[in-house]
Amino acid sequence: MTQRVAALTGGVATLLLVVASPVAHLDHHLLTAHMVQHLLLMLVAAPLILAGARAAALPQPPLAICWFAGSFTVIFWHIPAIFQLAFKSHFWHGFEQASFLVAGILFWRPVIDSSGWSAPIYLFLATLPCDALSAFLAFCGHVVYRPYLSPHAGMFGLSPLDDQALAGALMWVAVTFAYLIPALVLTARLVSGERNHSAQIGAC
Repeated sequence: MTQRVAALTGGVATLLLVVASPVAHLDHHLLTAHMVQHLLLMLVAAPLILAGARAAALPQPPLAICWFAGSFTVIFWHIPAIFQLAFKSHFWHGFEQASFLVAGILFWRPVIDSSGWSAPIYLFLATLPCDALSAFLAFCGHVVYRPYLSPHAGMFGLSPLDDQALAGALMWVAVTFAYLIPALVLTARLVSGERNHSAQIGAC
């Protein structure tokens, strides 16, 4: 019970950090801050809220829907025209943030309640669209999102292109750690369990 309350509190605190802190104001000046918001929503707030809300008591959506929700949300909101719409509209910006949180909750649901090899494979496949987007942002060589070309956008001595490369690198590293480390841990447990089971059969 105490762990669930702590997880839920941490998730809500992270959500408040995203929407009511300096990070919430920096996202219109730095793509890196914008990316930090998304990462905090999907990789921190969502799994903590899910863990605190007693995930096992919630209905389990199909695995494909959970994977699609996470991957589609990340790609969709970073299409330049869609990105610009959310950048200029308070309503769509709020809707964007909410969709990242909901998609994160859906995405982590199968992982928290996982059993078997589906979760490691699921996490590995989930890195692919994120890696593709982050690599594109880091190495494309031109500014993808025109609002960040504004002379009022740059901060901390970062050029728009440097800011974009940093945002891509940050996403790449964060997603790799957040998805692949749990995948490796789950894989190690599964392999260990299979070995123990084989050893018990051999002993019989």
